[in-house]
Amino acid sequence: MRIVLSNIGTYGDTNPLIALALELKRRGHTPVMAVPEVYRQKIAPLGLEFHAIRPDIDPTNNVLVETVYDIKHGTEHGLRDFLFPSLRQTYDDLLDAATKPMRADLLLLGELNYAGPIVAKVTGIPWASYVLAPLSFFSAFDPPVLPPYPKLAKADKKVPGFGRVIKRVARFASRKWPEPIYELRQELGLPKGENPLFDAKHSPSLVLALFSRVLGSEQKDWPPHTLIAGFAYYDADAGNAKLPPNLEEFVASGEPPIVFTLGSAAVLAAGDFYEVSAKAAMELGKRAVLLIGTDPRNELKQKLPDSICVAQYAPYSALFSRASLVVHQGGVGTVAQCLRAGKPMLIMPYSHDQPDNARRMKRLGVARVIQKSSYTTKKVTRGLRKVLDDPGLAEKARAVAEQLRGEDGVKTACDALEALYARSRSSS
Repeated sequence: MRIVLSNIGTYGDTNPLIALALELKRRGHTPVMAVPEVYRQKIAPLGLEFHAIRPDIDPTNNVLVETVYDIKHGTEHGLRDFLFPSLRQTYDDLLDAATKPMRADLLLLGELNYAGPIVAKVTGIPWASYVLAPLSFFSAFDPPVLPPYPKLAKADKKVPGFGRVIKRVARFASRKWPEPIYELRQELGLPKGENPLFDAKHSPSLVLALFSRVLGSEQKDWPPHTLIAGFAYYDADAGNAKLPPNLEEFVASGEPPIVFTLGSAAVLAAGDFYEVSAKAAMELGKRAVLLIGTDPRNELKQKLPDSICVAQYAPYSALFSRASLVVHQGGVGTVAQCLRAGKPMLIMPYSHDQPDNARRMKRLGVARVIQKSSYTTKKVTRGLRKVLDDPGLAEKARAVAEQLRGEDGVKTACDALEALYARSRSSS
């Protein structure tokens, strides 16, 4: 089959698609990666067909990232100020990818590609959707942490059924956001349809939940035909999954370090995260790795001892298993790699799914959580010491890693996509 895989987002949103595309190619299919142009240099060397879709992502646009990761209004800004103004361009680009030079047999769409379901409707191409975290389902029975209203999640523990209130709050607060989507549908002669933010983004045929059941389990208000496939791991740099030589030498030269990272996006809004982290590691007398990205603002001004190694990037799959613990922002891709490595975490969430993921990790017994506003040298030092001194966290993390070894999210997801393709052919 010729299958177009498409989404708009960070590396955390794109890497699972790459994992699936590589497996589909291995099985003899033709995967087409329809993602922003910025990812071409990472994907083209893998031998995958690439089709750029707009809006592109400027990896140096710190202002945009800081706006999108605002805990109160980040999700709204991301949709209304970044994605929706380019909605028609996204539609045109994805339509091209789905029909030229030949028609696709199947589409796999991420939830941030709001033009995707419209392209599927106009072309009649069967489609599946995927989500990466339980937050995306907004279940009333497993209510998420809404970044602007974190206290609502605590209320659900005390008031039975309060999850329904949380779900209604989310829908009410965002009721005006999808107007550009309704306008595009009207322009194309389509009915208004279901709410694009909560309902229409999910395929009626197959919804792949690309996370493990340790993160979330099926709920009765999830979309029909949802399959929890498991995590789809990929974190290589254009196929290279080795540590940089200087980092490999550092890690091999002593006790497992504490790793500090903010993923691929929040790293552009790091503030004093790395300065504080370095001071906390020195206060504890612990070796540390700081993954600071390419933003020059993250370069540390203080003189660092030999016990701290600074690197721009490292594949988590090669680094986390050799760490003592990982401090991170709570993105689901980073969470997945920590769980896979069997390492305890200290999570400092920003926005989007991160506060919800952080709560789930705390509830699972593999992490402690520190709020961004509390990320000071004193409190981080105390938080790190508590994680390091708690054998229960490390033991639970190892047990979860053992459980994940029995899951194969890539295989399960690709099997389901092949089955959907077979059904679509038999019914046509």
